[in-house]
Amino acid sequence: MPFRWSARATQTVSAAAMSALLMASAMKHFREPRFFEQVVPDYLCREAPIAGGQSPEGREIPAPDGVRRPLAVMSREEWIAVSGLLEAGAAVGLLIPGTRRATATAVTALFTVFLAGHVDALRRAYGPAGSPAQRNVHTVRLPLQLPLILWAWSLRKPGRRL
Repeated sequence: MPFRWSARATQTVSAAAMSALLMASAMKHFREPRFFEQVVPDYLCREAPIAGGQSPEGREIPAPDGVRRPLAVMSREEWIAVSGLLEAGAAVGLLIPGTRRATATAVTALFTVFLAGHVDALRRAYGPAGSPAQRNVHTVRLPLQLPLILWAWSLRKPGRRL
């Protein structure tokens, strides 16, 4: 009797594939963090802490460009590490059938939030400091988010074919 793919088997394989992709990306966050530096928007990054992030008088050290950034709660390196940890956790969560729906919802949200970084990187790539290589890379990376978002969303529905 030949093996027949059920909708549940299809979803399990799809979740495993998404999990492998997320785990590979998570590992890359720690092995090659520079790859992700350009997709962390500047408005989220504070200056690297000097003397605890405050001047000797106890005042906050401003961002290098002098712009106040109320959303800048972590350094670029910290954002990269946190997103890598989130991706690793999501990779595990997708493999557990009981947590798959919640994890797939969270991954959908994560990929949607990542759109802001890709748009910002594309904007900077086409700015005066951008290079042709950056333009090429970010022009390709941004549209890849949509299939990832749709793929993650599809994992929310148990037993449905993709």
